Amino acid sequence: MMKRNMYLSLSMLTLAAGLSAAEPVVIQLPEARRSGGMPLMDALSARRSTRNFKKDAPIADAVLGELLWATWGYNREDKRTAPTAVNAQELDVYVLRADGAWLYDARKHALIQVVDKDIRSATLMENIAQPFVLDAPVTLVYVCDATRGPKGADGKGIIGKWAGTDTGFLAQNAYLYCASAGLGTVVRGSFPPETLAKALKLNENQFVTLCQCVGWPQ
Repeated sequence: MMKRNMYLSLSMLTLAAGLSAAEPVVIQLPEARRSGGMPLMDALSARRSTRNFKKDAPIADAVLGELLWATWGYNREDKRTAPTAVNAQELDVYVLRADGAWLYDARKHALIQVVDKDIRSATLMENIAQPFVLDAPVTLVYVCDATRGPKGADGKGIIGKWAGTDTGFLAQNAYLYCASAGLGTVVRGSFPPETLAKALKLNENQFVTLCQCVGWPQ
């Protein structure tokens, strides 16, 4: 009986350890400021694309949190800082850094790790030279989930056709925040979609719409 109880206890401990190991790493971001910063007209004047970033110059979580909130956070109970068609909110923002790939959970204002290694190189195409990508400490990857929003006659999602337009709203929010905070950024439409989708472990209903590098300009 004692041996049986010991076996059950060990089994429960092993199971608990396994469940604990399976839980994703979560980074709770500092609360983002919702006021202040550069005046809008000044930010529009300063907005530009940057392809020269300082190496080994990370973006602090407080600044990253403000960037993500400005890009795609909740500014009202169920509405966000950027519009989407029929309010489908079909987009997700992934954050690629040296310490892995992270999904931005806007409701909790947190990062959830989806890959535990640096996959920024998965955004590069073999025939297009973009050396600045690995200098920028952060690459935002915009991903559409086609299952969100209204369905067509075949029962499948139809929101995907608006994903490119909606992504533009998010990317411009990121541009304006970067201008205000002194960060550099550039959007990138050239990336290997299948390679990147595999690296991010996306499912068949998800697809990448755009990449955007962010870092401190030289």
